[in-house]
Amino acid sequence: MKIFFSAIICIISLTAFADIKLPTIFTSNMVLQRDKQIKIWGWAARGETVTVNFNGQVSKAKTGKDGSWQLTLQPMTYGGPYEMTLSGKNKIALTNILIGDVWICSGQSNMEFVLKNTRNSAKEISESIYTSIRLFTVEKATAFKPLNDVNSTGWKECNPATTPAFSAVAYFFGRKLNRDLNIPIGLIHTSWGGTNIQTWTSWDVMGKENQYKNINLDEKAKEDAIAKAKNEEFINALKNDKGDMEKWYLPESSSEGWKNIKVPQLWELTEIGNADGNIWFKKEFDVTEDMTGKDAILNLGPIDDNDVTYLNGVQVGATNNYSTERSYKISSSQLKKGKNTIVVKVTDTGGGGGFFGKDDQMYLEIGDKKIPLAGTWLYKPSVINTSFGIQNSGPNSFPSQLYNAMIAPLIKYSIKGAIWYQGESNAGEAYKYRTLFPNMINDWRQKWNDDFPFLWVQLANFMPQDSIPVASDWAELREAQSMTLSLPKTGQAVIIDIGERDNIHPKNKQDVGYRLALAGEKVAYRKDIVYSGPTYQSMKKDDDKIILTFSNIGSGLMLKDKYGYAKGFAIAGEDKKFIWAKAHIEGDKVIVSADGVTNPVAVRYAWGNNPDDANIYNKEGLPASPFRTDDWKGITQKD
Repeated sequence: MKIFFSAIICIISLTAFADIKLPTIFTSNMVLQRDKQIKIWGWAARGETVTVNFNGQVSKAKTGKDGSWQLTLQPMTYGGPYEMTLSGKNKIALTNILIGDVWICSGQSNMEFVLKNTRNSAKEISESIYTSIRLFTVEKATAFKPLNDVNSTGWKECNPATTPAFSAVAYFFGRKLNRDLNIPIGLIHTSWGGTNIQTWTSWDVMGKENQYKNINLDEKAKEDAIAKAKNEEFINALKNDKGDMEKWYLPESSSEGWKNIKVPQLWELTEIGNADGNIWFKKEFDVTEDMTGKDAILNLGPIDDNDVTYLNGVQVGATNNYSTERSYKISSSQLKKGKNTIVVKVTDTGGGGGFFGKDDQMYLEIGDKKIPLAGTWLYKPSVINTSFGIQNSGPNSFPSQLYNAMIAPLIKYSIKGAIWYQGESNAGEAYKYRTLFPNMINDWRQKWNDDFPFLWVQLANFMPQDSIPVASDWAELREAQSMTLSLPKTGQAVIIDIGERDNIHPKNKQDVGYRLALAGEKVAYRKDIVYSGPTYQSMKKDDDKIILTFSNIGSGLMLKDKYGYAKGFAIAGEDKKFIWAKAHIEGDKVIVSADGVTNPVAVRYAWGNNPDDANIYNKEGLPASPFRTDDWKGITQKD
């Protein structure tokens, strides 16, 4: 009987590949990498011969026992569009193919941040017509072992129908390269918000870490299967939310079981803790008679991730995006004199959850009057994962899961290079990032068997500005990123000047992509350009002053300050206590000093979570990278 069933399984597995099947990375509209060998692979019936005909080249491969096949096309110059045919027991024709440069675009939420949410998005989208730029998005997935394929809807031409939901950083990067180089550009976007670097690094690297050496991946896979089953229950509960069923959005709905909570703040900082799912919020407020009969605007600030908002039992808005500030129009008929009730169902899909703006972003505006809404609200969970025994089941719960599912299936696809925007989730272990980051770059290069260019974005300024110089894990993470420039063929886009105090996802992605592309044109295309802002090179002590020299000064140093003051500098003596310093430019140097520090030994620049006053640039308009001259132990160095 066992032999019979084994034979049946064998027949089924072979039948499954009777026709030629391609990975999802091979579709019409794709870009194939120029000037490198091009691998084409897929599956078919065992022993079948597959023939590929493309741009004058014909190549054949025979499938192995497992039904897989692979062949190689010789390097070609850029051009197109071309057609590719694959022949075996069936025939596949792929059209509108270009040969150009392909870039992997990966990281966390700031790489995931889509074009429709950027500044001037309507104009950017309407102008995003580039027939020689192609877009490919990898859908989110996790796995404990490398997969053979990614989920995707395939390659798309770049136009206003395809760009709104595509990575803004990747798009602006690709747009500049396409404009400047006049070659086709393929952008493979594979990112996941809130993820750490460990999950993007292969198990070949992460498995050598002491804490993982004795891990059995098969056991982890079993645990994952159980977690996924629980997660399926959780998902079904989300679809049948009891708050919807019981109509919690109605003003007359009972408040029994609801608890007080201060809003705005992420609910992970409250007694709710690290939970994902649906939580309902309720707020009552009074309207005076002179406010009635008028249209109004309800402002709730940004909400992580999604919301459905009701006023007096009527839905007034819904948004599925964590970075969008909620602003909903209220008709005059919806407000009433006396008590009114706002109810918001918030859905958190991972990471932070809830209202996370500022107090002054939450108000009801009626004419020239505002009713503040920040403060005490009521809340009640309806469906949260912790009620299902689901905790830490996401991509950060165990290393290599995103590498396995969202990178490994792509490594045979020839590429020009990679761009990377990540680090926020590793700020608390910035010192370790000094090793984690170069290890991941080397890991990817080894897997591709290609020492390709690797470019990244340094963390932007974020959070409140410090009144006095203090230690900063974000500053230490930026330092770790800069240190990784010691690897060959690397480049960094510094954006210390375009962040937002209260938004970890700054909307100015144009400058991010532009500066990344400058680094790319220098590192990957060897153009003789100024591609970086001033970079600290050396210091010299002169009595009570410190003289700093820089590389990458381009046409010279400059200040963005109408009074000519250099800002963002702190100085310390042997006591290691930093105070704000006075600084000015003299030629290609910066002179730093401070009253009361007669024997200075160290200087720091733009060293903080949000050094938003840092104003050293080169005359090409690129900002100086944050730095410190000391090597004193930081707050993230544990040993």
